[in-house]
Amino acid sequence: MRLEDAKKRVDELHKLLNQYGYEYYVLDKPSVPDSEYDKRMQELIALETEFPQLKTPNSPTQRVGGEVLEGFQKVRHRIPMLSLANAFNEGDLRDFDRRVRQTVGDIAYVCELKIDGLAVSLRYENGVFVQGSTRGDGTVGEDITANLRTVRSIPLQLTEKVTIEVRGEVFMPKKSFAKLNKEREENGEILFANPRNAAAGSLRQLDPKIAASRNLDVFLYAIGENHLELIERHSEGLNYLDRLGLKTNQERRLCSTIDDVLEYIKEWQEKRPDLPYEIDGIVVKVDRYDQQEKLGTTVKSPRWAIAYKFPAEEVMTKLIGIDLSVGRTGVVTPTGILEPVRVAGTTVQRASLHNEDLIKEKDIRIGDYVIVKKAGDIIPEVVRSVPEKRTGKENPFAMPTHCPACGSELVRLEGEVALRCINPKCPAQIREGLIHFVSRNAMNIDGLGEKVITQLFQENLVADVADIYKLTKEQLIQLERMGEKSVQNLLTAIEASKENSLERLLFGLGIRHVGAKAAKILAQTYEHIDRLMEAKEEELQAITDIGEKMANSIVTYFQAPEVKELIDELKSLGVNVTYKGERPENIADIESPVVGKTIVLTGKLTNLSRNEAKERLEQLGATVTGSVSKKTDIVIAGADAGSKLEKAQSLDIEIWSEEQFLEILNENEQ
Repeated sequence: MRLEDAKKRVDELHKLLNQYGYEYYVLDKPSVPDSEYDKRMQELIALETEFPQLKTPNSPTQRVGGEVLEGFQKVRHRIPMLSLANAFNEGDLRDFDRRVRQTVGDIAYVCELKIDGLAVSLRYENGVFVQGSTRGDGTVGEDITANLRTVRSIPLQLTEKVTIEVRGEVFMPKKSFAKLNKEREENGEILFANPRNAAAGSLRQLDPKIAASRNLDVFLYAIGENHLELIERHSEGLNYLDRLGLKTNQERRLCSTIDDVLEYIKEWQEKRPDLPYEIDGIVVKVDRYDQQEKLGTTVKSPRWAIAYKFPAEEVMTKLIGIDLSVGRTGVVTPTGILEPVRVAGTTVQRASLHNEDLIKEKDIRIGDYVIVKKAGDIIPEVVRSVPEKRTGKENPFAMPTHCPACGSELVRLEGEVALRCINPKCPAQIREGLIHFVSRNAMNIDGLGEKVITQLFQENLVADVADIYKLTKEQLIQLERMGEKSVQNLLTAIEASKENSLERLLFGLGIRHVGAKAAKILAQTYEHIDRLMEAKEEELQAITDIGEKMANSIVTYFQAPEVKELIDELKSLGVNVTYKGERPENIADIESPVVGKTIVLTGKLTNLSRNEAKERLEQLGATVTGSVSKKTDIVIAGADAGSKLEKAQSLDIEIWSEEQFLEILNENEQ
């Protein structure tokens, strides 16, 4: 294909994929199946690989996160991002309404849901996303452009070539929050208190790939700096953002009186639990821009807007017991058993207590009356005890020293708050591991859900994942609610799962710290499980996205004799242990001085972006990693290179300047 034809097709694919993304992530009304989107994306990736000069920072392919940042640059807001004054009751709102009307007369208000996330500013030049920043102190924020590019509901290109700054709230949907905290709990990591903290923490990661993995979303709610004189009202401005392809919250309402505002607040206070994202109040804004200007601002807040904060719903009930559960990774988690109570629209009988340290810190005892709320309106948790209601019959709680499932001694690993059972034969861990192994993102064995696995385990029909492939019709037909057809379908699904690509098996094995993405990277890199089992820690750490902790976990896992026996057994049962997906480009025929070399980029490059440099090196057969180790062959050092350069010098690693690097590129890309 000629370059000009490729460019034309790339432009077409940009428009098509942007449209599909807008329909899926903004409108929530996809017009094509996922397979069609994936097909067009693969076509674009192939064209950008063949014609790297056509890859731009705003390509739909550039959503997964770039290189690790060395820090956040400061950004001065051209127009301050002020915080809103708060109202906590009807009286506060009526006082606000009276003050506004005394100054500007008759008005209309725009009421919007107050999204509980992190305020951001997005700047577009000629319709192209060029910078995103946090609110910071209102005057100076931090440049988080790389992380915001990973938020798929933020368009990288607007529908019009306008220069505009828009403001909004990045948030974490409730489902994403629950999934993230579940993963952190299984890994013995400290949980996020609520979706707002999770969203803020995700956007302030120096590694954009972490932000990309967190499924963040956005609602834009205001125009900051603009030159749009024809727009006279805030409501018109929001409609204009819609036309630009930006995502706004459609639950907004224009209200002519404060009574209408109060009715809107009442309505959403009741409907709040049903939303897929968290809100903590309602924002009320004067609609007309000229009236906003007349009302002005204080040092901290605009006088033309106010935020009504919902009261936190906390209820009191009795803690009648503490249950202990053992997860797939051996973490022992205490859960409070409560007298049933209604919280945020649902009846709650169990609430998270997280870990022993938290129970001690809050002095929570069995028999206490406790205050319960839903963290992020999702997960019930015990906030505190009510000591004044104690009768003297309450019992302090102490975590056991041994696993409640197998009796093995519990340990607390360095740097963790959780107690953990490290017995690989613990029945609770085996059961949870089996459930994980057959799950959708792992071996995806349809019909083999949690209830069936539990039955099989209780009947001693499965003791490890290999036993799944030994199940017979005669064994399965004896299970409760398993008829002839169900059994046949299940056996067919088990047989089909043997053909899965290696990454599904690796994820299903439940190696600590190895998620679905890391499993895919490992499968692509090693292609056969035997080669992965022989890998050393330093070798693994040289792979992009495989850190020290994960590398150690992988090596430790495969060194265990019982794991080696399990892998051999799976092989003998016909389970595939090779990678069947797309392999990295074969570099055997490439001739260049960097082919097969492991290279680290550090410092600021003046002629290329870090991403461009990485792509050019990979095209010449090099592997680019983020950290310097003994496995590193070359370090390319730009301006202000720091600790990576010092480490390279101490290890006597070859160091290139940017000028040397450019010479190599020019000589080998002609």
